Amino acid sequence: MTATDDRQLSALEAARYRFGPKESGPILKLLRALDHSRFSDPASLIRFHEALMFLRAFPQSAAVLKATQAILNAFHKRIEPLRKAAADMDAFDTYETSGIAGTIMEDTPSFDVARWLVRRMPGQVEIAWENYEPGRELGTTGPRFLPLLEDDANVEADTPFERWLQTASGKKSATARWLIEGFESLPLPDQQKAELYESLRIPLRWNLGNSRITRTRNWKPAKKVFYHQSPFISRSQVSLSEELAKRPPALKRLSLQEGQAVVEQIREIMLVRYRELYGTTLADPRSVVRVDLGDYKAARGIELFLWNLPPDRRLPLRAYVAGLTLKNGVPINYIEAIGLCEWMEVGFNTFYTFRGGEAGWIYAQVLRSLCHLMGTTVVSVYPYQLGHENDEALESGAFWFYRKLGFRPGKPELMKLVQQEEKKIAADPKYRTRARTLKRLASGHVFYDLPGTEVGAWDGFSTRNIGLRVNEGMARDFDGDSTRMRAHCVRSLERRLGVRTRSWKPLEKAAFENFALVLGDGTELHRWQEKEKRDLIDLILAKSKPDEMRYLHLSQKHSRLREVLIKLGSPLAAMKQ
Repeated sequence: MTATDDRQLSALEAARYRFGPKESGPILKLLRALDHSRFSDPASLIRFHEALMFLRAFPQSAAVLKATQAILNAFHKRIEPLRKAAADMDAFDTYETSGIAGTIMEDTPSFDVARWLVRRMPGQVEIAWENYEPGRELGTTGPRFLPLLEDDANVEADTPFERWLQTASGKKSATARWLIEGFESLPLPDQQKAELYESLRIPLRWNLGNSRITRTRNWKPAKKVFYHQSPFISRSQVSLSEELAKRPPALKRLSLQEGQAVVEQIREIMLVRYRELYGTTLADPRSVVRVDLGDYKAARGIELFLWNLPPDRRLPLRAYVAGLTLKNGVPINYIEAIGLCEWMEVGFNTFYTFRGGEAGWIYAQVLRSLCHLMGTTVVSVYPYQLGHENDEALESGAFWFYRKLGFRPGKPELMKLVQQEEKKIAADPKYRTRARTLKRLASGHVFYDLPGTEVGAWDGFSTRNIGLRVNEGMARDFDGDSTRMRAHCVRSLERRLGVRTRSWKPLEKAAFENFALVLGDGTELHRWQEKEKRDLIDLILAKSKPDEMRYLHLSQKHSRLREVLIKLGSPLAAMKQ
């Protein structure tokens, strides 16, 4: 790359944040010049790609949008010359840079992602044998699909598993799909199929080519584009309290076909970024809702989708919502929210490329939408998002992003530390919190309390504490025998609620068993009113119904159950047992 090219690339990167009627022309001139440049090193080409992606999501004009799309659609042609020149292609394979058109990806996905991938990219997925050393696990599992494999694998030290699989599948290019479809055909529940497949830890490789399943081209046309001709809304201009006080956005349930399209897109988005999220891998297309933030000017080109898990893959206690944000048709972040009663723990993850674009305002719209859908009044952010064991979040000052929006630490000692830091900042605008202090601040949850909230009620809560308490009881009272404990707890809760679950459906029975484990013998249900007991039964049954939000909303109305859950989920309750 020439010095002139480098100057032009730097100018293009800077131009992303310049707005006004006169800015479009210089940007187009830079795009035309760089489109004819030859990028001889991966780092510069990646910089060009990221600048293009940002401009595609946040264009200043229709001409800029058209020019960036044209370059991105042909971007894959720039990769092969680098590969032939023996460039370091590992530069295209980090979390921040993966998924560019023309590159090759390799990962060890879950069973659910693997079977989706071989269907989505037929004939293009292979087992990365040079990075795979199968042993006893494949010798034990393989005979389900490979006749007479035991005669080799059980006694020979050099079983050629690759040859066995390629011979059985008929051709090398079909081996991965043949094996995955073999697991899919097993007469077992999906979760057991996943357990078996994932125990093999099979690395898969696929060439992205110029597919739509790339970061480069995984955008869709926007019905109406929002062009940025004035500066971005800065975080300091965002009042979270004012945004949350606005009229809730409308939620539109999509058709099954529309919901399936959203689910396909989020799987593609996560795949090329080496990310697997429980709620994106297992999204329920029947539950997808589109959030209406107003007309395109009010929404600023933002399109937001939210969804739940299917009934057979839900969490035992909490309700789960995942989501996706598009900006002018470009995916810019994903969302995870897990709730119980009025409390919600939320993860908001903006992709690296787009972190300079109105993140504070977009986050406020996401919270508006989630609080409306879920009925939430207490928002919690877990430490990883703040920087706990997350260097990227520490370096970006993630803690202060949330603090300036109004979040407070749940631990008194961290609140005191925050106040000390804020005094230093007020006294010296140039002051910057030290990395060591940021690590301390990121060691605990932060909370945002909406009006009417019982402040502090959920500060120490964790469903992990409930789970550990249940397991302590199993070790103490049942010698570690989960089967015996489950049967005992179910009988006990049936007796105390005056209900028999023998005729219930399997998922309803599973939900009842989970609550039986939590409520146990020690919960004073004899003090509950009959209506409270009936309401608990309705709540348990709702856990397996199509709309999990009904379950969540019922939990917000059951004050007795809420009291029990908070007590059992506190650190003190876990330690006492």
